[in-house]
Amino acid sequence: MDNELILLQFEEIEQKVEELINRCKSFKTTNTDLNNRIEHLEKELQEKVDIENNYIEERDLVRSKIDGLLNRLEEKEEGQY
Repeated sequence: MDNELILLQFEEIEQKVEELINRCKSFKTTNTDLNNRIEHLEKELQEKVDIENNYIEERDLVRSKIDGLLNRLEEKEEGQY
């Protein structure tokens, strides 16, 4: 009977170890998926930052050109009077 009890305990331990192995595999898969998602989101964020920076550069360029045109207009108006 002792042998049967020992065998039962080993079977129980084997089942628990198998369950732990399966959980580890599942966690690895989830971790990989999450890392891929993070990488994708970081790329999206970088693209948006680049787009925003381009927008700021264009806005500043337009503002500079408008300021230059306004200054030229002011200079012409001052020269007329």
